[in-house]
Amino acid sequence: MSIPASMSLSAVGVVGAVNECVTLFQWAKSAIPSLYSRWSGSQEQILQDHVLQLESGLQRLRDTLPAIYDLVNKAEWRSHEPVVAKLLPNLKDAVAEAEDLLDEFGWYEKKVQVEGNASQSSFIDFFHTVVQGSFNKLNDVQLRLNHLSNMGLRGVTRCFDKLVRPETTSLPNETKIFGRDKELKQLLGFLNVPTISKRKRATKTSSINASASNHVSNESRALDLPVLPIVGIGGVGKTTLAQHICSHQQVKSHFELIIWICVSDDFDVKRLTKEVIQSCTGNEATSDNLDSLQRALSNHVNNKRLLIVLDDTWDDALKENGQCWKRFCAPFRSALDGSTMLVTTRCPNVSQGVRTMEPIIVEGLKDDIFWNFFKLCAFGSEGSNSDPELEHIGKCILPKLKGSPLAAKTLGRMLSMDLQASHWNSIRESELWELKQEETDILPALRLSYMYLPFYLKQCFAFCAVYPKDYKFDKTLLVEIWAAEGLVDPQGGIPIQDIGYQYFEDLVTRSFFQKISSRYVIHDLLHDMAQMVSKQDCCILRNKSDLDKVPQNVRHLYVLPSSEFDDSSLLRLCKYTKLRTIICKKDLKKKAGFVMSKWCTKLPRMRVISCVSTDELPDNIGNWKHLQYIEIVKARPLKKIPSTFCWLYHLQILYAKNCRLESLPDGFSKLISLGKFESVGLTYYDGRRMCLGHTNKCREFTLLKNLNRFRGHLQLIDVRVLSKDHAAEADLKNKKYLHGLKLDMGKPEDHAIYYHGLYIPNNDIEVVEVLQPPLSLKSLVLKYYDSISLPSWFQPKNLTSLKSLTFECCFQLGSISPPASLEKLVIKDCPNLVSIGGAKAVAKIKTVEISMCPKLKEAEQINKISRLRDWRHRREIAKLIGK
Repeated sequence: MSIPASMSLSAVGVVGAVNECVTLFQWAKSAIPSLYSRWSGSQEQILQDHVLQLESGLQRLRDTLPAIYDLVNKAEWRSHEPVVAKLLPNLKDAVAEAEDLLDEFGWYEKKVQVEGNASQSSFIDFFHTVVQGSFNKLNDVQLRLNHLSNMGLRGVTRCFDKLVRPETTSLPNETKIFGRDKELKQLLGFLNVPTISKRKRATKTSSINASASNHVSNESRALDLPVLPIVGIGGVGKTTLAQHICSHQQVKSHFELIIWICVSDDFDVKRLTKEVIQSCTGNEATSDNLDSLQRALSNHVNNKRLLIVLDDTWDDALKENGQCWKRFCAPFRSALDGSTMLVTTRCPNVSQGVRTMEPIIVEGLKDDIFWNFFKLCAFGSEGSNSDPELEHIGKCILPKLKGSPLAAKTLGRMLSMDLQASHWNSIRESELWELKQEETDILPALRLSYMYLPFYLKQCFAFCAVYPKDYKFDKTLLVEIWAAEGLVDPQGGIPIQDIGYQYFEDLVTRSFFQKISSRYVIHDLLHDMAQMVSKQDCCILRNKSDLDKVPQNVRHLYVLPSSEFDDSSLLRLCKYTKLRTIICKKDLKKKAGFVMSKWCTKLPRMRVISCVSTDELPDNIGNWKHLQYIEIVKARPLKKIPSTFCWLYHLQILYAKNCRLESLPDGFSKLISLGKFESVGLTYYDGRRMCLGHTNKCREFTLLKNLNRFRGHLQLIDVRVLSKDHAAEADLKNKKYLHGLKLDMGKPEDHAIYYHGLYIPNNDIEVVEVLQPPLSLKSLVLKYYDSISLPSWFQPKNLTSLKSLTFECCFQLGSISPPASLEKLVIKDCPNLVSIGGAKAVAKIKTVEISMCPKLKEAEQINKISRLRDWRHRREIAKLIGK
């Protein structure tokens, strides 16, 4: 299904959630007669009407939400206006209410799938709670969305606000440039500008222009105009650097024409061509025909050495698969060799798409130089005559600004308004995003980068504001949480995690994340910007006083491990009933279960919960119908997982990596959305693999009993430590979705039994006998199996779907009879194997690999058949089989 440009991917996910409820309403309509058989026909009809009204109400919500998402996206472009700034949080809140309502219907849909007609209580719960309870809620949500969407935002369009980013010119705003000597020298070298004399010029160090040289011939044309990007985040000084290049005396002498174009977000070839012509001639181009304009431009730049600067270039330059950019550049081929184009951009993908030489990366100013610049901004002078106390406070503020010249100007202006220590300290103690800023200050400037993201990437990045500064992100974990929050939407059969990875990489290419070793961080100023755009949704609690600053409609909370927090302070979170996320780094120890129990009662919309440790999950955890992600960080036995845990039909991920589970509740297989589950001795990735073992304890194997819905490949390690009874509890035969099974018995010497110095073989066959796999099994690996014969279930009638079979290091095994369905057979290091049923038995197997089986007389013959596996060698294979 194609997605309209105006429709966010999140809207597609919500619409899908509504469509999934079709089964729910079919079930509800059919359940009414059987449930209310004693009622009169009119009473039954009233209930049927209620169900129909509810169904049609959800349909209307499905029709409304895509437009509302688009409206939220557009409203953000005008959020600097006071009226819109006040309206936007309410609009987002109404959308979140709708999402929560739809998510609740999705939970009932899954409940029906799991329980079907088995439980009359599920009927009663649905009719009393949903039909009679949610109908009014649905109407309220719909009315609120309609009301907010009619408050003057319908005509809003995405546009580049000149108040936020005024048009630039080639004339520097600053008379002096700080700390850019290295970059200026690089640029002069790339431009081949003579810095000493006309006979001695700097060498162009990096260009794909084949005709580049130290001297420019008056007869040489530029086959392709060299393009040098200047790249950096907003406010770092890219434009200032380009302006000083254009004003450099040697540059002005070297180039016949210097053209400055402020591109912004509208890369319109016709408009830009007209502006270049006007810059060349001083006269406005009157033609509206692109061909005429480009021919005129080609004539104007013909045989001239020119420098053209495209300032503030965005992704729009790469539209039409780069054809738009090539069209714009075409007229400049008539310019002289030595001509160059500078492109300033905050988008690395733009730099990658247009460059012909390595970009110049502009980063924050170095500490000493930055301090001098900051003093100029705050005190009006670089001198050291300022107040020592203010200087001390200024040096404490400086690290917040990360070397950004625009950030220094922003804070410098605020500080210079009042040269009192109290004023400076109030700014020092504030978060940068909390300070009121002008439209041309640092955070509004950085906010433009956010505004140009697709809506679904905006949501993902804004969510990251819940994490503290300098947080080191693990890509996999963050993507999983995005998915749990509903920020990553399905696209056909593509795994949702792969879609989330693509989201993440898109943000990396736009410089919203920076890679540090194997983790990722967000630049401090971008983090401040993220907090600014999500201040109503995300909150970080550093100490008790922060509890008083939490917005009432907050949805995501991060609790730092402050010593000030205790169970009573964290119980105060119960009043924020719209919370979806709590990441709590404070270890409440024995109080953790009590606090979580209160949260389960008061915070019904939770989707993500991460806590340091708990030894039990509360009995009322089933209240969290929306819950999709649970993480318990520290090592502690998780003694109790209540039966109500099995009501979490939305749950996708359970991380208890350092916890030892004693058992799983009987209904654990009802968790039909569970895709990932990790604890000590168990890793479970549904659809891929599950691994159990690496421990001498048997209890992990009992966890398999209630994992019958697992689909994928199961690996059992150290199977030999199991008793027959423990192995039987795994109940493999009833795991009908199991595709692959690896039974690693453990090295015989690790579990060897000796009697009077003689080795007694392990009786593996008894354990493996009760580990019979389902008929659906497609792949089987048996390793370190230490018995002469195979279990009784190893027969063709029990392995009808088996395609791949591997025996490895089965030292006692004497013979094998491969199933007829087999396509691949691998046998390694089975020294006592004497027969696999003859060459005729394996002739139809596509791939056969046999090694280190000295007693297997058929091995050479079978391997030769495998090498000859080709229609051209049918006769030779037939002869070998005949032998």
